[in-house]
Amino acid sequence: MTRKLMIAAAMLLFASHRRPGVRGWELKHRLGKNYMKVIDILNSRLSQLGLRIKTVFEEEGEENLDRARFYVTLAHPLTMSDLVTAGWRIDEVAALAAALSVISSRGGKAPLRDVLEVLETKFPKWKAEAYLERAVRRGYINKTDDDILTIGWRTRVELDQKTLLKAVLEAQPQEKEEQKEE
Repeated sequence: MTRKLMIAAAMLLFASHRRPGVRGWELKHRLGKNYMKVIDILNSRLSQLGLRIKTVFEEEGEENLDRARFYVTLAHPLTMSDLVTAGWRIDEVAALAAALSVISSRGGKAPLRDVLEVLETKFPKWKAEAYLERAVRRGYINKTDDDILTIGWRTRVELDQKTLLKAVLEAQPQEKEEQKEE
């Protein structure tokens, strides 16, 4: 079992593909048909380090573990100071959150010009375009040839989309908050 845990950890922690993570069938091939037991044990050990193994299915509602992709992610969200330390700027995080909320609110697909329109209400056009391009490069957003934006693999892995949408919906403009306080 220790050997299988080491193999599973190596497969999950060291990227061997262009995209990180490992498909279920790859784990099954290397660890045997009871690979989910190995993953559960490894997950409990990783939780001591503040990490967890997340299973992401290719399509909503799909439950085929062989086609799913397994990732090692942080168990808890990063704080703003952690994000800054990791090289993120607050306005870049805000732009990403706004873009993802627009895409999510439209069923997972939105035209590039619509997302840019929303971002340009808060940022100059060049900055909004740069932030979107960076999100596409990092894998948070996918961009098709016909300029349609969709949720990227990294968003599905790293972000809780329901929590993001809830936070955006609960957010109120500062003017309204100030009026409530009075």
